[in-house]
Amino acid sequence: MPLTTAADAHTAHNSHTVERAARTTQTAETTETAETATRAETTETAETAESAETTETAKAVGTAVLRLLLPHHRTADHGAAPAEAFPHQLHQIGAFVRRNEPIVLTLPGFPCKSPNPAKVLGHLPDQGERLSLAFLNSLCARIEEIHAPGARVVICSDGHVFGDLIRVPDEHIDAYSDELGRLIDELGLEHLSVFDLRDVLGDLPHSAKRAYVHDRYAPGLDELRAEVRADEHTLALYRGITRFLVDDTADFTGTRSALQRECRRRAYGVIQRSRAWGELIAEHHPGSVRLSIHPQAVGAPKFGIRLLDAPDVWVTPWHSAALHRPDGTWSLMPRARAERLGRLVHHEGRPSHFE
Repeated sequence: MPLTTAADAHTAHNSHTVERAARTTQTAETTETAETATRAETTETAETAESAETTETAKAVGTAVLRLLLPHHRTADHGAAPAEAFPHQLHQIGAFVRRNEPIVLTLPGFPCKSPNPAKVLGHLPDQGERLSLAFLNSLCARIEEIHAPGARVVICSDGHVFGDLIRVPDEHIDAYSDELGRLIDELGLEHLSVFDLRDVLGDLPHSAKRAYVHDRYAPGLDELRAEVRADEHTLALYRGITRFLVDDTADFTGTRSALQRECRRRAYGVIQRSRAWGELIAEHHPGSVRLSIHPQAVGAPKFGIRLLDAPDVWVTPWHSAALHRPDGTWSLMPRARAERLGRLVHHEGRPSHFE
């Protein structure tokens, strides 16, 4: 048996030392890996809990916000519905709440005054619009009490979209929209703004703007006719718009039946342009909560909103005059009826309302 030399002993000693160091390093790395995994698991658990808490908070705030809107729901349905019956709006509101951002609500409407002088006081906004704008602003202020970042309503003034179909001159539409903006500034309605085709297409001729919106966004006429035949809500919308077009016509020289035929034809165009305008709004204001001045079914993607009290769910400030009742409340009705019930009041030299 060979003898072990000093060099061999030294080599063996070094080998054992390296092995011990390797084992120590491996143990340290294993411990560190375990600790890292534990920290990651703890962080993930905390983040999951925090996310769940944020989701529940957003849901609670969204429900509270929707409950502020529900008393003003414009619908042809009977009976009140709970907030849970509006999943589209809860989802949209909740997204803003989770991001801690102001809730953006878009409202297509405030296009121009009806061309029928038996229904309105003139072609500029009056007390009906002032009250409606103040109502929308106060609604946003109440939302701010629940959701600190607040809310804002973008009034998507759509008069130029329909001007040729509703027989209103484009200069009247411009004047109406400009006056809306002036009223918002004058009354200090900080939660409101106005959006119209000028914000999208600048100074293009009005006919070119309408053609652009229709060609790019509107559904086909055959498709819409089929929907009117098959869908009860679309049929009700078509009939309601037809009735408004008939009522808004003050200078038709033909027969009543001829007027109704023409208005039925134009009603399809109004719905096409309305759908097109809605698509354009969604493109420019993605994720916004879509309001509507038309009656909407419970649970529909659009939330119908009633601006002021009126005996007809279809009546708006731009199709009527405002009457101030003796008990202090306000109601919207055709001018011809309002002037039988009250005296005309002027504001800043213009007809404003009746009382």
